[in-house]
Amino acid sequence: MTPTRRPLRRALVALALLPLALGACSSTSGPDVAGAGPSATGSPVTSSATAPTAAGSSAPSSGATGTTTTSESAGAGGGAGATTTASASPSGAPTPAAVTAPTDVLTGLVQPWSVAVLPDGSALVSERNDGRVHRVPAPGSGGRATVVGTLPITRTAGEGGLLGLAVGPDFATDPVVYAYYSTQDDNRIARVPLADDRLGEPEVVFDGIPNGRNHNGGRIAFGPDGYLYVGTGEAGDTSLSQNLDSLGGKILRITKDGEPAPGNPFGGSPVWSYGHRNVQGLAWDSRKRLWASEFGANTYDELNLIEPGGNYGWPQVEGRAGDDSYVDPVAQWPTAEMSPSGIAIGPDGAVYMAALRGESVWRVPVDADGAAGTPQRLLEGDYGRVRDIHFVGGGTAWIVTGNGDGDRVVALPAASVGVA
Repeated sequence: MTPTRRPLRRALVALALLPLALGACSSTSGPDVAGAGPSATGSPVTSSATAPTAAGSSAPSSGATGTTTTSESAGAGGGAGATTTASASPSGAPTPAAVTAPTDVLTGLVQPWSVAVLPDGSALVSERNDGRVHRVPAPGSGGRATVVGTLPITRTAGEGGLLGLAVGPDFATDPVVYAYYSTQDDNRIARVPLADDRLGEPEVVFDGIPNGRNHNGGRIAFGPDGYLYVGTGEAGDTSLSQNLDSLGGKILRITKDGEPAPGNPFGGSPVWSYGHRNVQGLAWDSRKRLWASEFGANTYDELNLIEPGGNYGWPQVEGRAGDDSYVDPVAQWPTAEMSPSGIAIGPDGAVYMAALRGESVWRVPVDADGAAGTPQRLLEGDYGRVRDIHFVGGGTAWIVTGNGDGDRVVALPAASVGVA
């Protein structure tokens, strides 16, 4: 695909090309990939959307504190597939029935990164290393997953490639998908039409986000206000996080056409918050509060409650500082226990965080004041590195693994990740 580009209008100074950043997500653990990452030509991709396959059994952990020692093994994990049925909702989208055991949804992947659910209940899954996008049928609808297109990424090593996907709130009348991906010069966001089960030509709506070997951010999501929020990294250049003229180390808020959203805290800038190191998780709770995950360096990974215009401290601060100049995280973990990527709000209102280095899912209860209760660690070592988590309804959670090869999307009973 050759991307088209619409004129971009931003009030930021032009960014010079950044050198490749050689730092790691957590310097004690290396980049957030398992090595440089193999090419996506190994295991065949298969879907178990209608006929789940068995892969052994793995009981979830029930453990619970921020002091639990993490497993450093990749963790084969898995579980016997459970055939499920689904009924149609009034809107026409299927209502998934709860799975009763771990069930493979999509297998044979290489570094899947993001899941975006379409209004009909089907889902798109991005593969970071080769730019492929898979479409998984809605549960109970029949059929198998297919590759609907490949985006024009540039990737040699490290954490760049095809990262976040997002589906707009007006998809029914404007059937496009938004994608965050890396090129030789930058990270960018494109609108990509989806019709007849194929992706069309990408149209770049926002570019110039710094890229590097590490710290490319990449999570995008539409907020309850209808605007697109973008988590970026500082690409290994720590000076960018505090620089309001840079797009690196920020959460951005833009329109679907790539313009700074009205009401942003810094005038005509797309910046919503700053002082971030590497944001890879964004989620809103029922009170419309934005939560974000944050990769630390050597000391603490973070869960942050985002305030417009807030300064989250990097590189001056890692973890809680108790300094009114910066917004402290709601919860923090030693980097060996977390390295958080995707996050989701569960049906119980808790924040669920996918842990890469920590090889777990963490459940963090939060109250009406935004304070966090005691985090609970689940699935420790069962599936290796967990890249993303998503609740698909019907008492089911999906997790996306990030072990480097043979990765998969797994459906789990929501109780497996702590939902009562």
